[in-house]
Amino acid sequence: MNNYINAQVSRRVSETYEGLRQSSDDCAVKIKDFVARFPVQALSKESAYATALVFLLFATATAYIVRKRRLSQAAARPSTPTTPALEKAASKSGGTPKNQGREWGKWTPSDFQMPKPDPYPGWSVEHTKPLPYRPFRYGPKYNVTMGLRSMKHVDWIELDNHYPRYHADKARRIKERGHKCCRTAPEAYPAAIELLEDLTDYLPARYPSLYRRTAVGLDNLWSGESFDIVTRPLPEDPMQTCARLTQDDLAIMIERPDSEYYLLAGAVLLPGFWRLEDKYGMRLSEIHTSGDVPQFREKLEKGMLNFFRRLKPEEMVARNNYFLQVDDDLGWSWSIGSEDAPEVSWGTAEKNRAVEHHYFRSERQTLRRLPKSGGVVFTIRTYFHPITDIAEEDYVPGRLASAVRSWGDDVSRYKGKERYGEVLLEYLDKKHEEQVERGLDLSREDEVRAYPY
Repeated sequence: MNNYINAQVSRRVSETYEGLRQSSDDCAVKIKDFVARFPVQALSKESAYATALVFLLFATATAYIVRKRRLSQAAARPSTPTTPALEKAASKSGGTPKNQGREWGKWTPSDFQMPKPDPYPGWSVEHTKPLPYRPFRYGPKYNVTMGLRSMKHVDWIELDNHYPRYHADKARRIKERGHKCCRTAPEAYPAAIELLEDLTDYLPARYPSLYRRTAVGLDNLWSGESFDIVTRPLPEDPMQTCARLTQDDLAIMIERPDSEYYLLAGAVLLPGFWRLEDKYGMRLSEIHTSGDVPQFREKLEKGMLNFFRRLKPEEMVARNNYFLQVDDDLGWSWSIGSEDAPEVSWGTAEKNRAVEHHYFRSERQTLRRLPKSGGVVFTIRTYFHPITDIAEEDYVPGRLASAVRSWGDDVSRYKGKERYGEVLLEYLDKKHEEQVERGLDLSREDEVRAYPY
């Protein structure tokens, strides 16, 4: 399957060069005609050629500017660099962080309302392609950070033409495993309802060809489903209803009087490598330490806790990560063990499976604070593509190979490199060499495909 973004870039570059070629030919014809027909008595032949040369230089400069502009527009997405200040501790004293004049575990409702988004330009459930997140950097060093960046509220939820598959997979897993994958604690119920109300307002405004607002909720115009969010009791867990509306998994962290945040509501149906039932009720730090997140204590914990404590409803942030998977299941990576096994690990995965079984799994996470309840909402959107697809994109195999080689031992264990690294790197190196041999200009990577996309 050809990669859409790569095809678009190639097409636009080809059009640009063809336009330049034609423009150059036109300029040459005009110059010759100018020199041939210009009266000799009015201007010497040498002067005519000098004038023509100036004209040619001007045309070339103009064409270069146009070419740069076109190539810039053809890039997959503009760079949106991380914002390190978001990860800094709130208190320089090293003591207990300030609580912004309130008691821990108590939230005074804010009057902030998330702005109504404009419709997504030209969105279509048949034709809108997934955004090409490729959040890996060149080595030689792999830096462990939260990688937060500020974002606009209008971009909160991303939907694309993979929606039908995600919708079907979620519906199936709700039927089979909903009691394990979707849960809401009583103290998080107001936050779950608030999230459902926000989605009900946001989605019809952002994706009007898919959702329609009704007096009691919204209709899914593609699937024919209708959702009533007003009648009590609700027909199902509100987090489960939220899950049916998006391609994202969802989680809500609630602050308790000990100033810690706890995972008390979630709809985690397409996680790949972790299970809500294992993490439900845990503190934010425990969620990460129980999963052996590399360097969490040393580099992430303090900044993450303080970020949660000072996050305001007016703010929204995003981050991206990536993993490799050696099976094709979006919902649960069965290669690391049964979803119902007491323990799961990379140790059960078949080693060095053929590269056709390797998948690139990227998460785009957003965080925001709900203004009424004060809960902090995670959205976790997974993008899932065969490695053989993304390696066809210009610059990707070389950069991904460099990134994988930059992992330290702890990151390598966490991401399961020992089970697939040999086959993966051999394949990526070969694809990179092929791109260089066909003339790929490595110096132009930031112009065509800026990190992290």
